[in-house]
Formats: sequence, structure tokens, C-alpha cells
Amino acid sequence: MSALLTPEAAGMVLRSRIGRRWAEAVCASMGVGDSVTFSVPLRPGVSTGKAVERLGYGVWHEWHSRWRAVADRLPHGVRLVRRAVTVRGVAGEFPAELEADLDGAVALLRRVHVEPPTVDVERARELASALRSVDAVLTPANLRAVHRLRPNDVEVLLRVVAWLRQHPDVSTWTLRQLPIPGMHTKWLDSHGSLVREVSGRDVRAEVRPRLAVVHLTYVDPEYTASGRRRHDAWTAGDLHDVAYPPRTVLVVENRDCRLWFPPVPDTIVVEGAGKAATSLLGNVPWLRAADHVVYWGDIDADGYAILDRFRAALADPTVAPPTSVTSILMDDTDLHRYAEHGVNHDKAGRPLTASSEILPNLTEAERLAYDTVATAGPTPFRRIEQEAIPLDHAATRLREVIDDRH
Repeated sequence: MSALLTPEAAGMVLRSRIGRRWAEAVCASMGVGDSVTFSVPLRPGVSTGKAVERLGYGVWHEWHSRWRAVADRLPHGVRLVRRAVTVRGVAGEFPAELEADLDGAVALLRRVHVEPPTVDVERARELASALRSVDAVLTPANLRAVHRLRPNDVEVLLRVVAWLRQHPDVSTWTLRQLPIPGMHTKWLDSHGSLVREVSGRDVRAEVRPRLAVVHLTYVDPEYTASGRRRHDAWTAGDLHDVAYPPRTVLVVENRDCRLWFPPVPDTIVVEGAGKAATSLLGNVPWLRAADHVVYWGDIDADGYAILDRFRAALADPTVAPPTSVTSILMDDTDLHRYAEHGVNHDKAGRPLTASSEILPNLTEAERLAYDTVATAGPTPFRRIEQEAIPLDHAATRLREVIDDRH
């Protein structure tokens, strides 16, 4: 294999290097960071006549001719560095390295008929200027992140940063109450981290917190026989307590499962909040004080991820005394028992996908089930929805957990 790079081959290397360092180059042009030069060795390891002889004089001559053909029409910002080599006793200066700034590099790709870089350099410069115009924090990482946004999200981001500069105190609003023109109330839910990096402020930590509201159902048979309310809501910090201190708390994800769960003594059934269950339920005092905290969710990648995080949150001693979490109807035995209810598509008919997320807080039986539904390889199904399992089966399993732990 020849160690000589033709103009086209050098262009391909240059294109790859632009893809890696375009953000640093654009930022440097705005005065952020050191200047960036794209450099490509054109004959690595070939610096002597002996090396040329090993390659073959015909190969060397052809390579040198191709560079002579482009040397006099290199774009502005591109420099061909030559170094001496003695070939057949005659010393001469031959191309050794190609150096270019960002604009020159992009122009050279066109000149040697190589595909343009994956990044739109002009758009990147416009974005950098726009960030500077609202006094945003300009770094290569931030510029890359903003460049990945859709145009409408870029517009919202710039409005957010400008608005925050004018509002140093946002503590009287929740995250969804911020009156930022043109911003969807839930936009910061998915873009809060980028706003933090670009604005230098963690708005999610500055705003007024949303109080945790837990929807629950009382299933203790003695209590429900009294005729008092069966369904309730508990709000953090309010002057209201649950009807009785539960010995067992069962967290479910499906509302129907909560509303119609069968009677179980000293038990409250709580409706979880999907992936928000960790933050929502982790600080509920009467939940953490229960003798048994049990989780029941879908047999799918998301269900096991929720269980993993919920279990980790309640085991965290820095928040409160650690509380263990047991699951029901989520191990490999349940996977096979209820396999007839397995599905491979979501409610919109889209195929369910695999998950590579590592979940360190699962039991061995849970992990076997998770690996089956989340595998990247073939699997019979990827989800068994919670509501497909009869509630009397769940109640029986819950009583078994309670009895086993007495």
C-alpha cells in the first residue's frame, strides 16, 4: 500500500478532521480558544531516496505530478509545505504536508471533488454569532450542541438566554410558568441541560419547585368497609395526611391497576409517574416508613429502568434511612407465564426497540427478564403491559411478598 496521499486522498483526511474540529475552529475565529490549523501529512514515512526507491520511481513521479497540477491553484488559506528529498542523487523540494484554515479546507474539498464536510460551516458561524449576541457562553461543546438543534429550537434557546439575562431572579415561577415568549411550557424539560451550559445558570434549580402530588388508593379492607373515601391525593408540604399509615405501599404505573386493586390489609396503592417516579416518590415520608415498598410495572425496558432507579433512590442514605424495594410480576418466571400478552409494537404501531442501558440494581431474576425483552437480538416480544395481568394475580403475589417478609 502506497504511503503517498494524492490530492483526493488528502481531501478525505481533511474532511474527517474538519468533522472533528470545526467547532474549535469556529470558536477560535470568534476569539474563543487557540487558532486551529488542519494539517495532513502527504508522504508519512517517505523522507529519503531509499524510501522513494522502495515505493517505486513511477509511483513517486505520478504522485508528484498530481500535486504539481493543483499546487498553483490551491484556495486561499491552504498552504503546501515542501521538504527536501534526494532522489537518484538529485535533491529537490517535494510536497510533504498540507496546511489549511477552516475556510481553505472546505474550499479545497470542492477543488479536489471530495464530498463537503458534514457540518454547515456558514450556519455554524451564524450560530456562534447569535450566541454571542445574547451574551451566551460560547464553547466548542456548546456550539456543537446548538448546531444539532432544529432551527425553531435554536430560536427558542436564544430567546431563553436573552430573557434570563434580563431576569436574574426566577424563584417566583415554576419551570413551566416561566413567561418566556415563544417557549413551550415543557421545552425546558428536555433542553434544561443545554440552557444551563449556554446561559451559565441552572434554571431548573432556581425556579420554585413543583410540589409532589401522589395519587393513591386505599385498599385496606377494614378501612374501605367504613365507607370513607377510597381514592385520595397527597401533596408534599400540605396539612393533610393519608387515612392510615400503611405497612405496605405498592407502586404501580397504570391508573386502572391503582383504581381497582383488590383488598390487601394495611396497604396503599400509589400511582407512579413513569421515569419521574424516583424524584416524585423518593421523599414521601409515609412511603419510606412502610415495612414493605413494592414496585409493579410493565415487563419492558422502561419498566425495568424505572424499577432500577426507584430502588437506587430509596437505598440512598443521604436522603433518608435506606428502604428496600421488592418487585412483583417482573421476573423471568412471570415473563414466561404471561408470554401470550407479549407485544412488539407501541400504541402507534411503531416497533419497540432494544435497550443497551445497564441496570445495576436489578435482581438476577429481574435481569434475566430484562435481558430477554431488551436484547438487541431476536426476541419473542419486547413488552407485557401491566394491565394485561389479572389484578387478583397481582394481589396474591403481593400478599406472598408480605407474608415472606414477616
